[in-house]
Amino acid sequence: MGGLSTEDLQAFGLTLRLAATVTIFLLALCAPLAWWLARTRSALQRLVAAVVALPLVLPPTVLGFYLLLLLGPHGAVGRLTAALGLASLPFTFGGLVVGSMLYSLPFVVQPLHNAFEAIGEAPLEAAACLRASPLDRFCSVALPMAAPGIVTAAVLGFVHTVGEFGVVLMIGGNIPGQTRVLSMSLYDHVEAGDYTQAHALSLCLLVFSFAALLVMSLLRPRRWANV
Repeated sequence: MGGLSTEDLQAFGLTLRLAATVTIFLLALCAPLAWWLARTRSALQRLVAAVVALPLVLPPTVLGFYLLLLLGPHGAVGRLTAALGLASLPFTFGGLVVGSMLYSLPFVVQPLHNAFEAIGEAPLEAAACLRASPLDRFCSVALPMAAPGIVTAAVLGFVHTVGEFGVVLMIGGNIPGQTRVLSMSLYDHVEAGDYTQAHALSLCLLVFSFAALLVMSLLRPRRWANV
């Protein structure tokens, strides 16, 4: 970290804060969503699954652009927040959180979905025979058994948020101390021809990403590692 400037360290701290906030919110949101996708027989399941997976194929700048329109002062959400006396979300940390949550959504939902599907019917049926309610079966049976998938979802969501650029650029801009994250600092250094600082930031991101994936691999049970 000695090669990073004060501004880069500030961006590093903001990036970690953003990734942690997004990961916590996404786990809380995506766990019930993934459970519904894994268990439902609704005709809407395929449509909802396609919408959730859309950020995988949609260019991040496109997603960021439409978020900017939606959350801006003339957008539906922007007008609502103004009517409620709330601050506008674009070019704020809150806007970064919203944009990052949408862009990282499939990276959290899909591991949870796969983990819930792998549980099977037998444990849930046994819990039902013991008069466990649907909520109790979800909290006391499904979530503990899906722990490896939860770990995978948390790590992927966190790391993916750390590396975001397009959505961050469109919805957050590049405001020092407020919306300038590591990816934006790296871009600034490259634009300025400061490759020494760019190398330092890139190395930090590379080491961090590798360490996160290594931790994810070590925390998974051995039988999952062979899947």
